[in-house]
Amino acid sequence: NTAHDGPKDAIKALKKRISKNYNHKEIQLTLSLIDMCMQNCGPSFQSLIVKKEFIKDSLVKLLNPRYNLPLDIQNRILNFIKTWSQGFPGGVDVSEVKEVYLDLLKKGVQFPPSEAEAETARQEATQISSNPSTSIPTAPALSSVIVPKSSTLTLVPEQIGKLHSELDMVKMNVRVMSAILMENVPGSENREDIKLLQKLYKTGREMQERIMDLLIVVENEDVTIELIQVNEDLNNALLGCERFTRNQQRILEQNRNQREDANTTSEPSAPSCDLLDLRLSPPMPRATLGELNTVNAQLSDL
Repeated sequence: NTAHDGPKDAIKALKKRISKNYNHKEIQLTLSLIDMCMQNCGPSFQSLIVKKEFIKDSLVKLLNPRYNLPLDIQNRILNFIKTWSQGFPGGVDVSEVKEVYLDLLKKGVQFPPSEAEAETARQEATQISSNPSTSIPTAPALSSVIVPKSSTLTLVPEQIGKLHSELDMVKMNVRVMSAILMENVPGSENREDIKLLQKLYKTGREMQERIMDLLIVVENEDVTIELIQVNEDLNNALLGCERFTRNQQRILEQNRNQREDANTTSEPSAPSCDLLDLRLSPPMPRATLGELNTVNAQLSDL
């Protein structure tokens, strides 16, 4: 904080500590050190951490399968990127970490929800399940903002108002999808729920495309933050739907195989006429003594 080159030296030391390090314990301790420094150091240090050079070349590289990081360490790195992309007090430029975050989202990386987000989702799902008559918007939203072909888009207040309204519709759809997934078990699901889930999934994919288009061009920071959060929640819900569908198909396949095995076991055995008759043949009638004498006499005349 005090030395002019202090932040740069600290970044170099952190890079050296992380680079090509396969020791999970050391990586975990280094991440704890980074977290502590981000909370206690000033903008000069924070602005270097959120540069693409450190985020992409140091932290994101650790997510490569060859490092075989435990899930909790991977989630911690993803949480750092997500949290830092939402900004810092003091005017720290987070455009580069935001770019990395959006790039990971486009690649389908699933960011873990924070504890507060998970608790909110649970509460909202409970409220929806206790009030099934709630109207559910399923038509594609985000149609009021036309994404231009130019590189940036500045929204006027009226557009921002419409966008917030339509994002509320997206949030409602996400809550309904989450509630359906919580209340249904693959293999014993409610048919009407699954029909609705399929509609919401299709609509959600269309919404996500619009959100990603807007994230690339919108300049308003508050709008960008909300778009990122909504896209995060929507992406998690869509992945949950895909997981549910895969489990459904797996159970259907298992049931089909069990029925085929049962049919094979219950088939009748081959008819007895097709089997070899291994019973003893009835004894041949035995010749009488008189008959034997007659035969012997006939043989002696030859």
